[in-house]
Amino acid sequence: MKKADVIDFYARLAADNPHPETELAAGNAFQLVVAVALSAQSTDVGVNKATRLLFEQVKTPEQMVALGVDGLKTHIRTIGLFNTKAKNVIALSQQLIDDHDGVVPNDRAALERLPGVGRKTANVVLNVAFGAETFAVDTHIFRVGNRTGLARGKTPLAVELKLDKATPQPFRLHAHHWLILHGRYVCKARTPECWRCSVADLCAFKPKTPAPPVRSAPRPAKE
Repeated sequence: MKKADVIDFYARLAADNPHPETELAAGNAFQLVVAVALSAQSTDVGVNKATRLLFEQVKTPEQMVALGVDGLKTHIRTIGLFNTKAKNVIALSQQLIDDHDGVVPNDRAALERLPGVGRKTANVVLNVAFGAETFAVDTHIFRVGNRTGLARGKTPLAVELKLDKATPQPFRLHAHHWLILHGRYVCKARTPECWRCSVADLCAFKPKTPAPPVRSAPRPAKE
């Protein structure tokens, strides 16, 4: 995608949603780390339902460790891989206490050393909690980057690096959210809704998906 088209691409997404935000509910950086770690292979809606009561009770790593693995499982049983995730959340909470005085670090390497925290999770935390210009590539962003031609790559890291190189100011801070929301609600995996896409003319995807046929109103029954 040409530089001018990239600017136009982001400008249109920004016009549609000037202040994009994560759809994961979290009251502080620690809860954000937990929510993002739980969201792997799960929906944000599902995670929010599971953490609503949890986050009313648990706001710090110390409180999470006190809750324990079994206590955490009672809250997150509806989330996929909840057994493994519960162990990781308790372990990362303990590591935050031991290595960072219970404070979430503003450092990618330190975040990635936490159990259950990979590059994508670290990028989300750095962006949302600390305002870093990072590009957390999940399945939605991977699809949008490749499908549109904005950032093609065979791996999430390749797409991330291309997005980092291609995305100009003033779009860098919110680019991750614009792309993920676009992929979640418009540029869907099975059937992209090209007919209502604000950047369809800039997108390399072909053939564009046509609008669904309009169903005519049923004729009134004869009396």
